[in-house]
Amino acid sequence: MDPRPRTRDPDQTRRSILDAALAEFAEKGLSGARVDEIAARTATTKRMIYYYFGSKEGLYAAVLEEMYGGIRDAEQALELDSLDPVAAMRRLIETTFDYHAAHPEFVRMVAVENIHNARHLQQAPAVADRNDAVIRTLRGLLDRGERAGVFRARVDAVDLHLLISSFCFYRVSNRHTLQAIFGRDLTAPQHVAAHRRMIVEAVLGWLRP
Repeated sequence: MDPRPRTRDPDQTRRSILDAALAEFAEKGLSGARVDEIAARTATTKRMIYYYFGSKEGLYAAVLEEMYGGIRDAEQALELDSLDPVAAMRRLIETTFDYHAAHPEFVRMVAVENIHNARHLQQAPAVADRNDAVIRTLRGLLDRGERAGVFRARVDAVDLHLLISSFCFYRVSNRHTLQAIFGRDLTAPQHVAAHRRMIVEAVLGWLRP
């Protein structure tokens, strides 16, 4: 038997704290979340959480950065340069849709941050830098498509990002009220598939010259 005491991997500890914090913040928001509860969800302590993240607000900002990084990583892994502009745009739209559908906690975190007027995002320049990547990607696709004659001219990349993200976000953020009002479960596979096709066709149709 090895007599040496076990030590926790710092990366594993940090990962465990972030996962627990995401669940707590997504469920209760920044104001309602408690560091004690986050510690209780992990095999660590409140003191350790402050050691890694400084404060509850610092932990919240780290979770935001993690969530935004997730969707940006998914986009950057697509290798869109190997596809023609229309196929590349289709893949990017589908990935955006799939990420929102698979990560309702991301949608909730963004909604919470909007309640706080994006105060924490404004203090996290790394998030802004990561999000610039999707605008550069869209700008590159738009330029390629315009040169090929398959996309309309002078489309603003930020406006296009809003068009794509708004539907992907809204159908997740408002799924409970939409079900209560219209009796439709937006998480049902047939509705997910139909909405995925709809946003792709709507955006590609709008982009046609």
